[in-house]
Order: sequence, then structure tokens, then C-alpha cells
Amino acid sequence: MLLPRWWELGDPCAWTGQGRGTRRMSPATTGTFLLTVYTIFSKVHSDRNVYPSAGVLFVHVLEREYFKGEFPPYPKPGEISNDPITFNTNLMGYPDRPGWLRYIQRTPYSDGVLYGSPTAENVGKPTIIEITAYNRRTFETARHNLIINIMSAEDFPLPYQAEFFIKNMNVEEMLASEVLGDFLGAVKNVWQPERLNAINITSALDRGGRVPLPINDMKEGVYVMVGADVPFSSCLREVENPQNQLRCSQEMEPVITCDKKFRTQFYIDWCKISLVDKTKQVSTYQEVIRGEGILPDGGEYKPPSDSLKSRDYYTDFLITLAVPSAVALVLFLILAYIMCCRREGVIQLVHHSAIQKSTKELRDMSKNREIAWPLSTLPVFHPVTGEIIPPLHTDSYDSTNMPLMQTQQNLPHQTQIPQQQTTGKWYP
Repeated sequence: MLLPRWWELGDPCAWTGQGRGTRRMSPATTGTFLLTVYTIFSKVHSDRNVYPSAGVLFVHVLEREYFKGEFPPYPKPGEISNDPITFNTNLMGYPDRPGWLRYIQRTPYSDGVLYGSPTAENVGKPTIIEITAYNRRTFETARHNLIINIMSAEDFPLPYQAEFFIKNMNVEEMLASEVLGDFLGAVKNVWQPERLNAINITSALDRGGRVPLPINDMKEGVYVMVGADVPFSSCLREVENPQNQLRCSQEMEPVITCDKKFRTQFYIDWCKISLVDKTKQVSTYQEVIRGEGILPDGGEYKPPSDSLKSRDYYTDFLITLAVPSAVALVLFLILAYIMCCRREGVIQLVHHSAIQKSTKELRDMSKNREIAWPLSTLPVFHPVTGEIIPPLHTDSYDSTNMPLMQTQQNLPHQTQIPQQQTTGKWYP
């Protein structure tokens, strides 16, 4: 972002402070920039003094070109250096800036800007801002102080104030002197006031707006509040008629006759315009009636006597322990009765235990080899040949794995039983 210097705009300026500092534009030549304060760092190694007015927009530019000469190696005249530089600003002795002062720097390769609207409470109190510059390439730092001396304004606050929401601008773009001058010039053509000041500029993100998508060069949006000494023009009040209010409720653009005077450069959301008439506001301030600061007489103070009676806390101790213990015991007994005596499935558990017991007995019996083998396992004679057929299992066979029913197999000594075929013939 390039913010032009005031002397590039060709305005007569008054020197204030030590060295080159605050520049205030002449009302005769700049009109819309009356009392709008812009300051730029000069290349003098000392604290800067600026003199903004309360209730008027204050803008202070932190130029990277100035701080480049603070970091070694020092560039020679004509040498181009483009180190990334960032700034940190805070009120001296505090971690942050005053509530009315904001700061923005979009990238380390752009200038930083301090801006805001001083309040009347700080009039006459010097505000010292510590400015620390960081060179992101060499990690060098440089620090300067900015002394803000807030002055009181004779016409503060202006009775008629209007706040515009500009959709196609970012805050650092709107803070540029020529852009703000063009906007105030367009407002002056519509409003026709004698005095017109820029009061404040606020980013839409500070009002709860969403960060725009990085497509189609979308902008964040910015709120600009201006003040004047004459009532609002008929064009500005067109947004208050019922037809335009209905269109705004339906998310449609209202019909404003003077919108074409802004449309060439500024896209204004007329549904978000705010018109404030401070002449009609009823003051809610109530004067505080202060008394003498003496409390009513309540008599002499009587301290307690030295002979205090002792108190026995044994009963309180027993009650404190006995009552919770009794309640806990009752709850424990109820829970034990529910879990043990009223438990469902007791019969199933007994049946399961009996099955486990029987299974164990059968396994113990199967491991006992002294028990006689069943007759089905003893040697038998073949009915045809008369030969002795060995038993199905030897003595070393593990009977615990023996199935209850043997699979029928065609052993060599077994007699095959003729089977009937589907064709009606018999085969041995």
C-alpha cells in the first residue's frame, strides 16, 4: 500500500512539533479534509509529537523506507533494499494500544498505519506510543516513540453524523489520503455542509464481518463515519422511506437517487447506513448530589467483652459425622440387597454350576485307565473268517477326545451289507 505524502498533494501545511511531524490541511484549499490529521515519520532520530483533535480521524503512517536506514548493513544512497519489516505498537508501560487507536499492516512489505478517533477524555493527556520495527531478514530491531497530544475541538461533536458501509474497500485502502478525499468530496456534494469531518473508520471485520474469499478481488468492507453541521439531505433520508425499508428487508438494493455520485468509485450498502441526529437525543445524565461525606452517628463502639463463654462442639461433631454415615450405610444395604437378593437369573446360575460339575466328573473318569473297556471296544471274531478283529482303539488311545458316535468306515475285516441301487439290481 502506498500512502502519498501531503506535500505531494500540493497543500500548504503548518510545521508542528520537533522537526517534520504533524501536518494539518488548510480549510481554504482542501475543504473536505478539514481537521483530518495525517502524520508521517521524518528521518530525525528523536521522539515525534503529533497534535490530533478529539473526535476527528487521526492517521499516522509508519513508512518502511524510514526504518530501512536503521538496520545494518546501512544502504548507500540509491541502493535498493526490500527487507520484510513488521511493526509492533503499544502504549508505554502497557502491552497494548489505547482503546481508540488501531493498527494495521497487511504484509511485511507494506507500510503500517495507526488510525483512530481520539476521545474527549484524553484531551490534555500526552499518550506515548512505543513503535518497534522488526527486520525479518536480519532480526534487527529499532524503536521510536510517538507522543500524541490530543487537542480539544471547538465544534466537537458535530451534531449530525452519518455512517456509510463501503463494500469494495479495505481499511488500509480507505485510509489513503486521496481515496478518503474522494469519498468526502462525494459526500459533500450530496450533503452540502459547511463543515465536514471524517470522524472514524472501522473495518468490517471489527464489526463481526467474515473474511472474504480470495476470489474476484473481494474486499472486507469498511465503515466510514462522517459528521457535518447541517441536517441530512433529502437524498440521505431516502433510505428511511417505507419502500426502501421493505426492499432492505427482502435483501434487495434500495432506490437512492444520489447513488450514482458514489457508484463510480464506491459501492455503498445503503441498507446499512446509519444517520444520527445528536440534537434530538435526550440526555440521560443525572447529576450526582454529593453529601458531606460523613456517616450518620451510630453511637459509641462497644467491643465484645474479654470473658467469652466456651462452646462445646462435640454434639455438632457427632451430628456432622453420624448423619452422613447412617445415610451411607442405608444406601449400601439397599444396594447389596438389590445386587445379591433380588438378582435375576439365580436358577440359571445354579444350573450352569451343575453342568460344570458334571463335566468335570466325566473328564476325571475318562482319564482313569483302570476302568474296563466297554464291550464294543473288546476283540471280536469275524463272522465269516473266524479271525480275531483288533479293538477299534488301543490302550494308549486318549478316550477324552473320542466322539460319542463313530464315523462308519469300510474296514478290511468288516462285512459289507448289500445296498439297494436305484436300478432295482442287487450288488454284493
